[in-house]
Amino acid sequence: MAFFDLPDEQLRTYLPRVLEAGDFDEFWIDTIRTSQARSKRPVFTPVGSHLPNIEAYDLEFAGFEGQRIKAWYILPVKKLRGKEKIPCIMVFVGYGGGRSELEDWTMWPAAGCAVLVMDTRGQGANWSSGSTPDQDPQPLHPQFPGFLTRGILSPWNYYYRRVFTDAVRAFQTIAARTEIDPAKIMLSGDSQGAGIALATSGILHSLSADVKAEVDDRLPLGIMPSVPFLCHFRRASEITNSLPYAEINGFLRSHTGLEDSVFGTLSYFDGVVFAKRSRCPALFSVALMDQVCPPSTVYAAYNHYAGKQKNIEVYRYNGHEGGGIHHERKRIEFVKKLTTTV
Repeated sequence: MAFFDLPDEQLRTYLPRVLEAGDFDEFWIDTIRTSQARSKRPVFTPVGSHLPNIEAYDLEFAGFEGQRIKAWYILPVKKLRGKEKIPCIMVFVGYGGGRSELEDWTMWPAAGCAVLVMDTRGQGANWSSGSTPDQDPQPLHPQFPGFLTRGILSPWNYYYRRVFTDAVRAFQTIAARTEIDPAKIMLSGDSQGAGIALATSGILHSLSADVKAEVDDRLPLGIMPSVPFLCHFRRASEITNSLPYAEINGFLRSHTGLEDSVFGTLSYFDGVVFAKRSRCPALFSVALMDQVCPPSTVYAAYNHYAGKQKNIEVYRYNGHEGGGIHHERKRIEFVKKLTTTV
C-alpha cells in the first residue's frame, strides 16, 4: 500500500466536472413522492438486551415503494427519563454488510444519542449479517457479482435508487418520533454508508416544497461521511483495480458498447452531485493510501460540498479503514458541538 493518487496540494483544490443528469432533481422528487404515497405505519418491536442502559427496538419501516426495511433503533435509558427530546444519529452500513447485532451499535447511546442503523437491502452476507431482501418488480439484466451493476442500464431500475429511497424514508420515519428532537438528526456512515448519507442529505435538501411538506421540511443537522464510496464513478473506475469499483469495469468488459448507458445511469447516483445540494455542517474523512475509495474521489465530493461549515480529517498513512477509532472520537466531538449549539 502506497500513495497512488494526486499530490496533497492538488487534492485540496480538486474540483472535477462530474456528469450530472439533466433531470436529476425531478427524478428524485418523483421517486420519493411515489414511495411516500405507499407509506405504511412503522413497527417498533421491543428487543430484550442484557445491557441495562439501553432500550432497543427491531424496527420495520416503509422504504422504496412501501417495501419493508429493517433497522435497529436504540435509545439511552437515562435520557428517556428526562423531559428533553433526544438527538438521533442515523448510521448507514458499509458495502456487503447488514445491520448486524444491536450490541455493535452502543457507542451513540453511550454518548447520550439515539441511533438508527438501517439494514441495506440485499446485503449482509459478507462481513455482518442483514435481514432485508432486495425487491424489484422489474426484470433485471445480468450483473457483475456484487451490487454496483444491479440494474445499471436504467436509473429507474438501478439498485441504489431503492437503497437511497430507503434511507430518505428512514429519516422521515425517525423525524416523526415524539422522543426524538427532529432538529437534531445527523447522518453517518463509512464507505458505502457514507455515500448513502451524502445521497440522503442531498435528496432531502433538494426535494420540492410539496414533497417536503409531508415531513414538515425537516433536514439533517449534520452529516459525517467517512471515506465515502459512490463518488466520482468514472475516475474511480479508471484509477483503481479494487472492488467494488472494479465491478463497473468487469461489467463493461463483457458488455462492450454500453459505456455511455452505464455512466448515464450513474449520473443520477453520484455522491459528488448530492454533495453539491447538501448544505448542513459536515465532517468528512479521507485516507490517502485508500485504494478502495481513492482520495481524489473523496475530495471531489468534499470540495463540491455546498455547506459552508465543513471539515475533512486526513489520515495520511491509512487505507480504507480510515481513521478507525481515532475518527470515532472526532465524530463524537462533532456531534456534541452541533447538538449543544442548536
